[in-house]
Amino acid sequence: MPTPSLAALPIRRLTLRDLAACADLSEDRGWPREEHKWGFLLTSGRGYGIDAPDGGLAAACVATLYGPHERPSLAAFGMVLVAERHSRRGVGRRLMRHVVTDLGTIPMTLHATPYGRPLYEELGFKVTGRAEMVQGNLVPPGKAPEIATRAATAEDLTAILRLDEEVFGADRTHIVTRLPAFADQLRVAEENGRLIGYAAAWPNMDTHVVGPLIARDTETAKALLASLAAHTDRPLRTDIDVRHTDLLAWLKEHGVESVAFNDVMTYGITELPGDWTRRFAPVTVAAG
Repeated sequence: MPTPSLAALPIRRLTLRDLAACADLSEDRGWPREEHKWGFLLTSGRGYGIDAPDGGLAAACVATLYGPHERPSLAAFGMVLVAERHSRRGVGRRLMRHVVTDLGTIPMTLHATPYGRPLYEELGFKVTGRAEMVQGNLVPPGKAPEIATRAATAEDLTAILRLDEEVFGADRTHIVTRLPAFADQLRVAEENGRLIGYAAAWPNMDTHVVGPLIARDTETAKALLASLAAHTDRPLRTDIDVRHTDLLAWLKEHGVESVAFNDVMTYGITELPGDWTRRFAPVTVAAG
């Protein structure tokens, strides 16, 4: 019986039942398995995949939608992967074209590696920003920050959601409400009883990824990062908008090093909504 052409294989929606197959696909491409992150994305976003004729997934990606459920205002792409044995055969291009068509007129965004950028440009995405991945054991200065930080409580959720939507520019309730279970730390910064920032740190292999990081200003972002670092023995990793030059310089002065750069690309909009001056890092580059 002949093996079916990859171009003829159906594209289907992925669910949590595909978690192991998604992790296998990551491992196939030399990525960490990242089952914790895959589980988060598959429950909060839309997974798309192509089953390989020889077993497992030939390709996969996830789109996370934001805004009103009946009329999303933004979709973020991530985890776009093609199995090594099926690469360079147009599978990723076919999957992405399908997802872009499926999402219709919803504006879209993604973080692109240099390897993936040509495909996204071919699909109509344009570079509108840049993020720098940094990692290391943050050793903040001896002087305690003047901005008060503490662990978030259930009573903070309403204020966190309000601040997040104001800064991100779209409703992320389905993401933010999952953070207490997904992250090892969720901390807030406040002034005179008013919330002025929040940040989460979630486990990923041997690091804690910081995201989201939303803060009134750079000093507030520093205080949140210092408080997260003080409560973990793992290195911190995060993706900072390169426009936040002062924060990046401070991180590099205190034990954190640059790892890589990703281009922020958009489709259907010329820039991301919200207030970038208070949006320092995404939940994950796979979900915006």
